[in-house]
This record gives sequence, structure tokens and C-alpha cells, in this order.
Amino acid sequence: MKFLLFIFVGGVHLLSLNSGKAIYGNGNRQRTFQEIKEEIACYGDVAKAIINLAVYGKAQNRSYERLALLVDTVGPRPSGSKNLEKAIQIMHQNLQEDGLENVHLEPVKIPHWERGEESAVMLEPREHKMAILGLGSSIGTPPEGITAEVLVVTSFDELQRRAPEARGKIVVYNQPYSNYSRTVQYRVQGAVEAAKVGALASLIRSVASFSIYSPHTGIQEYQDGVPKIPTACITVEDAEMMSRMASRGNRIVIHLKMGARNYPDADSFNTVAEIIGSKYPEQVVLVSGHLDSWDVGQGAMDDGGGAFISWEALSLIKDLGLRPKRTLRLVLWTAEEQGGIGAFQYYQLHKANISNYSLVMESDLGTFLPSGLQFTGSEKARAIMEEIMNLLRPINITQVFEAGEGTDINFWIQAGVPGKTYGSSWARD
Repeated sequence: MKFLLFIFVGGVHLLSLNSGKAIYGNGNRQRTFQEIKEEIACYGDVAKAIINLAVYGKAQNRSYERLALLVDTVGPRPSGSKNLEKAIQIMHQNLQEDGLENVHLEPVKIPHWERGEESAVMLEPREHKMAILGLGSSIGTPPEGITAEVLVVTSFDELQRRAPEARGKIVVYNQPYSNYSRTVQYRVQGAVEAAKVGALASLIRSVASFSIYSPHTGIQEYQDGVPKIPTACITVEDAEMMSRMASRGNRIVIHLKMGARNYPDADSFNTVAEIIGSKYPEQVVLVSGHLDSWDVGQGAMDDGGGAFISWEALSLIKDLGLRPKRTLRLVLWTAEEQGGIGAFQYYQLHKANISNYSLVMESDLGTFLPSGLQFTGSEKARAIMEEIMNLLRPINITQVFEAGEGTDINFWIQAGVPGKTYGSSWARD
């Protein structure tokens, strides 16, 4: 997937295409698409050199080895934790030692949440210890926990229809999985919707297309004016089981205990490094991934892989002695899992220079076998992107899909900057 990063460094300034402005060359003459196409084709040898170094040369597997060292050394990197700040300091040093330019840290404030001890036991119609994971920013239960009857629903619409039954109960969502973007709304909004109808807590079927009795954590959001209730994810298997029990008329009772706590915001940093452009140094092509993770895994896939292939993009260009026309800027975000907190503060700090951002990129879809990239921009910009992707024909990565969006770059895309994510066929489903 890392190959998708490099071929933009000599290309045109895509922001003007996204906003409908003309692309100009020397003497302010409007350039034709054919001229742009011919310029892109000139980078064929550069693309081959990058591919050869990354796939067959000394850089083969380098990003993997770098990532393995970080995650084995630091472990999980939740927002507000000492582990995250240790990882940021290590990466700051790594980028300096790699010989990149303008390596620095930009301070931000980020949420600090800890899950504490948590458990859920079904008491009726039989005793069953359930696997759960509290959701990010959830409050905890009282020390003695919550014991209550369960109401199982499959949608927000069903919850509204059965609202009188929900008061004083634990709402269990057994929503079917359609795709991630639609189904994740139950994890994000489930507690708020349950609280609106008087529920004491909510348990959400993990947002996954399959399960091996493994709950999935993630962020959830409270809403002003709505009572905050504890919320956690349960396994697909337990959600299905309780749905079957409820359909038979069984009374289901659960004892839920969660020690989750929210602390004051913590100090953190976005980590930045560059290769400064030779001709238009003020114009920026941004590549990125996030360093933070949840606390129940090492965050190698989400999003260590994305962060490290973004770093690798700059490393390969530096190793080949290349100097892009525009500045190639790497940003390793902090607190993405909490809703893109670090990225939002970066946008607030830099948005005054938005006209200088040619393209914003993010890898946070998983580092699998790549099939192309997802792109958001005008049709003219897309046509240029398709020509650029032809440079990757030697490794059969040429497709340009829709919806190049990501939590950390959406602020820029919504403001009109072209954006892309490095995608695989798995990640789009």
C-alpha cells in the first residue's frame, strides 16, 4: 500500500482543480490536460525506482520492522496515556535520525479515558459470563454495578416503537451488520438513544462482519441534555443469543459492572516531518496516519501500519536523493480514536494557509494487499489522479475509487482540498 504515496510529489496543484480554477504553467498560460498527462508520464522512471527500492531493494520490509519495534517496545497507546507520549517521543527521535527536515512536535490537548475493571453476567434465564469491552468516553456504573432486565432491539426504529418498555432496563442492540459506516452509528449513538427512553445502560453488538467471540471497542458520543449511561460492546454471539431468548419470551437479566473513568484533558502532540519542496516549498502534499490506539491491543493495524507506511513514503524519496517540487509533509496524528482530536487542532492551526494544500492523504483502512486508492475531488482532478495511478501499473495498483475520506483529513476535504485514502478491497466493504 505504501506505493500509493509517492507519485504526487511532482504533479500539479490539485486544489485549484477541485475548486474549479484553471491550472497554469509558465507565463500564466492555461495548461491542457494533454500537457499535464505528458508531464506525469515523465515520472515513469522515478516511479520504477521507488517501486524497486521498496519491493526488491534494501527498503524491503523496512516499514514492517520499524513498526514491530515500536509496538513491541511501547504496546497499546490510548489517548492520554504515558504509552502514547512515549511513542510520540520515540517517533520524534526516529524521524530526526532518518534525516528528514523540519521535524517537530505541535502541542494539542486530548481526552484521557480509562476503562478500569469491567464485567457483565447474565443471571436469567441462565447464568453466563459475557465478554464485553467498554466504549471510549463511557462513564462507569456505580461501584455495586447495575442489575436490570434487558430489552433487545435490532434498530433505533424498534427502540422508538418500544420506548415504554425500555425505562429502567439495559438496552441490548442486535443490529445486523450491513457495512461499517452505517452499522457503526449504533456504537456511536446507542447510549444516547437508549438514555432518551429511560434505559439504565446499553450493550451494543460489536460492529463486525464476523466474530470469534471477540468484542470490539471504539468511541461513543454523549449528547448535551441527555443523561449519560454506561455503554459497552458485546460479542455478536451473545447479542444473537439474547435475541433468540427474547423471541421465545424469556426474561433476561444482566448484572453490569464498569469502572470506566474520564480524566481532565492531557497534553500531547502531533508529530511532523517534511521533505521541503524544491520549486514550490510553500505548497504542501500531506501524508498521514495516527499513532494512538485503543488499550486492548498493540495498535499495529489501527493505525500503526498506516503511520509507518506514511513515514516510509518520505524515507524512500530521501534514500533515492529525490527532491519533490512541493513540500511533502508527514503528520502522525494523536487522539484519532477519540474522534480526530489531534487532526482537528492541526486544522485549526493551519487552515489559514489552506490554499497551499495541494492534496491531503491518510492511511487508516488497514495495510493489506493494495488495489488502488480512494479519492475525493473534482472530475478534472480525478482524471489527473487516474493518469498518476498508471505509473503503478508494474505492480498492478491502478484503480481510483470514490470517497477518499478519513477522520483526520475530512476537515480539509470538506473545505475543498482534494483527499485520498490508501485503500484495499477489504477496507471498502
